[in-house]
Amino acid sequence: MTESNGAAPHEGTMPDWEKRFRAPRVSLPDWAEDAPHRSLFVSNATGTYELYAWDRATGAQRQVTDRTNGTTDGVLSPDGEWVWWFDDKDGDEFGIWRRQPFAGHGGESGAGGASVPDEPAAPGLDPSYPAGLALGRDGRTAVVGRSTDEDGSTIYLSRSGEDPVEIYRHRESAGVGDLSHDGSLIAIEHTEHGDAMHSALRVLRKDGSPVAELDDTKGGAVELGLEALGFAPVDGDTRLLVGHQRRGRWEPMVWDVASGEETDLELTSQLEGDLSAEWYPDGSALLVVNSFEARSELWRFELATRRLERVRTPRGTVSGATARPDGSVEYLWSSAEEPPVVRSTSGEVVLDAPGMKAPASVSVGDVWVTGPGGTIHALVQRPADVTGPLPTVFDIHGGPTWHDSDSFAAGPAAWVDHGYMVVRVNYRGSTGYGREWTDALKHRVGLIELEDIAAVREWAVSSGFADPDRLILTGGSWGGYLTLLGLGTQPDAWALGIAAVPVADYVTAYHDEMEALKAMDRTLLGGTPEEVPERFEASSPLTYVDSVKAPVYISAGVNDPRCPIRQVDNYVTRLAARDAVHEVYRYDAGHGSLVVDERIKQVRLELDFAERHLGR
Repeated sequence: MTESNGAAPHEGTMPDWEKRFRAPRVSLPDWAEDAPHRSLFVSNATGTYELYAWDRATGAQRQVTDRTNGTTDGVLSPDGEWVWWFDDKDGDEFGIWRRQPFAGHGGESGAGGASVPDEPAAPGLDPSYPAGLALGRDGRTAVVGRSTDEDGSTIYLSRSGEDPVEIYRHRESAGVGDLSHDGSLIAIEHTEHGDAMHSALRVLRKDGSPVAELDDTKGGAVELGLEALGFAPVDGDTRLLVGHQRRGRWEPMVWDVASGEETDLELTSQLEGDLSAEWYPDGSALLVVNSFEARSELWRFELATRRLERVRTPRGTVSGATARPDGSVEYLWSSAEEPPVVRSTSGEVVLDAPGMKAPASVSVGDVWVTGPGGTIHALVQRPADVTGPLPTVFDIHGGPTWHDSDSFAAGPAAWVDHGYMVVRVNYRGSTGYGREWTDALKHRVGLIELEDIAAVREWAVSSGFADPDRLILTGGSWGGYLTLLGLGTQPDAWALGIAAVPVADYVTAYHDEMEALKAMDRTLLGGTPEEVPERFEASSPLTYVDSVKAPVYISAGVNDPRCPIRQVDNYVTRLAARDAVHEVYRYDAGHGSLVVDERIKQVRLELDFAERHLGR
């Protein structure tokens, strides 16, 4: 991997906030199951996030994809021979899988000297939204999940040289979970019961015939979710690692899909918070990720002895981890203060990008505030050595099933550099605080989250930390939605609003968005806009647009399939009709940008908007 124009020519005069965006980063490398020296990772080394192949045996790295708007969705085949990547159009997330040899095309060229295009990886399948992918160890078999408005969810078995065979179809959301080590069994996650927040599991043979079903949405007082974490990496082994919520939070268990036996790992008495896991390569142990109160830790769990042993990592957040064949663990770690790094349990840096290094930011503090639905956890960053009430940015996370954590984020750090305090709220609906906290987000969508944000706002002002006359509400995606909704329902609480890729008109957004999000909205609101119009109206920012008092800045991708542009335009038209102070920035991408220059441009526009309308 070589550094290119991702680094600006005048690094010495570049502000720290910009360096954090420009500094080359790498993701946690994926590795080929049967060729562990071959890896695939994502980096922004060229100034755009793209896929890179890495041969650990030789140290050679090369860029796999090179597209105007970037590429991050890629899978390395178990034999290490192929890189599969998803080819959409300018971030619209609708396209096909292509594949490229791990070593590249070897200098081949087509007519007129043009480079050889990557071949369709699953010929015969029309473009769609992706819904999971699992590749077989034989090098020629793939299980491909698809989602379209016309067909709903479909899953196909694709073999080289043969027409793809449909093995699953349903109107509700579903996707590929995993393919067993010997390629004989396929795990899928489905929501045929209609609750897009709580999946059930089904295991199929390659001909589509059922083997086993596990469904925690039936027979209880509440619906519980399941997720497929992976088949055991051993030939003939029918154990599937499963995530479940039976004790009020996510935790793993082992399900033998052949016998039906379920093995409870009984980790709840030893670890707090949500738990996920993956297999060690020999199938004898699990690598457990423990997420609790916005931070995470790693543990090794021996299945035979049930021994739980800590895998030491610094305090902060592990964004990804994998166990290698030699028993070591590689992980991507960061904190709010320290930028991300890929390390091994041996202590070495596994993979680093060339070029400038991201400057550190300030550490994050924890605040616990009593709210209408329970205790709310918020994360606070303050400029160093500054006292008195500060202009404060409430930076609201997306999802909504996500959470802010003690991890490195260039956006909040940019606000801190400019003298703002930043508050991030893990409102009801966030993950990481138990099933009840996440599932509280039903029917009164948006309004519930804003109650929690209001409670933290009151704490920030009454504590003397935040200046009540200089409060900014901002966020992207679901956070952008909450920003617009908050400006309309709490018009006297906020001095400024900055919304990125938001839901602005919930009814139009529903009709225009991708099918999987339609299913999520039906779950959250209890039906379609035609079935529960009063709920959509109560939860739509457009309903309250005429009450907005604060200046509003909105940025939106014209190809966004999640928060489509038409519904943003509807909201902006209403603002313009009454001469409300607002600015709109549209860019040629989807749900955000993978281009570093574009992201810096957007942050600079946001900072400038705040400076002009709020000052410091």
